[in-house]
Amino acid sequence: MKIEKEAVTEKAAAVSAEDLALINGFSKKTLAADEVFVFDMALCDNEVDRDFERFETGALPELARLFVGKTGIFDHEWSAAGQKARIFKAAAVTDGERRTAAGEPYTYLRASAYMLREGNAGLIAEIEGGIKREVSVGCSMAKSVCSVCGEESGSAKCGHVPGREYGGRTCCAVLSGALDAYEWSFVAVPAQKGAGVIKKFRGERGKMTLEEFMAEPENAGYAGEFAHLKSMSRMGESYLKELRDEVVRLGVLSGGGFDGGLLRKTAEKMDEEELLGFRKAFEKRIDGTFPPDPQLRGEVRADPEDGGEEFRI
Repeated sequence: MKIEKEAVTEKAAAVSAEDLALINGFSKKTLAADEVFVFDMALCDNEVDRDFERFETGALPELARLFVGKTGIFDHEWSAAGQKARIFKAAAVTDGERRTAAGEPYTYLRASAYMLREGNAGLIAEIEGGIKREVSVGCSMAKSVCSVCGEESGSAKCGHVPGREYGGRTCCAVLSGALDAYEWSFVAVPAQKGAGVIKKFRGERGKMTLEEFMAEPENAGYAGEFAHLKSMSRMGESYLKELRDEVVRLGVLSGGGFDGGLLRKTAEKMDEEELLGFRKAFEKRIDGTFPPDPQLRGEVRADPEDGGEEFRI
């Protein structure tokens, strides 16, 4: 996460009267401008991060309100000894000239924090010198939905894997509905390329992908089973694709006025059971609309002069 404060002198870091009033709203004693050090941060944004997750744009103003007053610590270690700074104002800021990977205007959560100068000279020097730059936020979100199908990410109805491409789009989980903000931390590697979520990056043990798990030397004994599972997964994905294509084809042929593009989008969200149900319903509708017309049907005439046309193949 980028520290946006550009000043390197006490004079340039002067605190405005408006900011000082906000800071004193959190202080037990009235602080003077020369007693505090103020810096700005981009806490998080709506871009896809290293975990293939992103905040919904509308969640950022919600997080801005929740993060005001929250303390700054180190590496998400919830210890009072690590408390060094506090956010006194925050807002969602949109850059109209920049677009995210999802095609939305780039929006980030800008926050201003303060710390006491006394006892923090070393940390202040590291911030001003660009050593302490990255931060990560700890928060709670109500929903995590798949960017491809709109279902709950990782649920049985979803089946899409964050980071994989589907129809030319990279799948990710979209986080929405901010419930709570816990803290923000100075970290070495944030989950977000510009910031982060409490998520200390999934490369940590306990939150690995299967590929990362198999890359560990001690797990080489599972290689055969893993290869089998990957093969079965590819077969399953191929089967579902063919089933979805068949449902779309039958739906268009059924004469119900279905739009092929819309039907395909709907089919992408269906699981196997739903697809089989729709296929059966469409087949039944087609049979009713276009009943079989056998050659041998109708009343047979007894006149031998007709040449037996009813039985001619």
